[in-house]
Amino acid sequence: MPKQKIVVLTGAGMSAESGLKTFRDENGLWEGHDVMQVASPQGFASNPELVLEFYNLRRKQLLEVSPNAGHNALAKLEDVFDVSIITQNVDNLHEQAGSSHVVHLHGELLKVRSTVDENHILDWKKDLVLGDVDENGHQLRPHIVWFGEMVPLLETAAQITQQADKVIIVGTSMQVYPAASLIHYAPDQTPIYFIDPRPNIRNSDFKNLTIISKTAAKGVPVLVEELINN
Repeated sequence: MPKQKIVVLTGAGMSAESGLKTFRDENGLWEGHDVMQVASPQGFASNPELVLEFYNLRRKQLLEVSPNAGHNALAKLEDVFDVSIITQNVDNLHEQAGSSHVVHLHGELLKVRSTVDENHILDWKKDLVLGDVDENGHQLRPHIVWFGEMVPLLETAAQITQQADKVIIVGTSMQVYPAASLIHYAPDQTPIYFIDPRPNIRNSDFKNLTIISKTAAKGVPVLVEELINN
């Protein structure tokens, strides 16, 4: 008998308890920078050193943290279910915890790519500076989907969500498009579990919705135990 398919949609709140700062603070600044300065093609064109240093700091921070109980619990789900994680996060904490099928909608912090050939992608853990080039002499850039850029894996993510028997949403408000559109690809009547300490959706928003008003590290293990044991 085939395993049930669980699709997990995760956002910044998933990694916050591991010590990674969320995307930006309430006044819209990211580490004191306007996001368009450090997360747009225009920002990179006007001040590449600032952008590279910004991601160097993010990369260093990632290498100092570990998966939390929420990440570990999601990896445990694979013992019983066919699990796909679709994340807006650019860290690799899901993979560190042991999840084997992770789709990164917004790119990956521990990878870089050519500024000319977006399919030329390299693993990268050290600082990235001007003068770091691919074998054709083209400058490398963070492998991050910036504002105004296409989300190349969105169609893949939509196809995965269409196969869901259950959907778990963790640490994302589901307000940021295009990622927020994914939930609408789940088959009608699919049970949806929404884990967030300050949930901003109501039971009337979706059929078969269960809201768990807890953080990722507290709420995910509880739900995973319940799903495995039922």
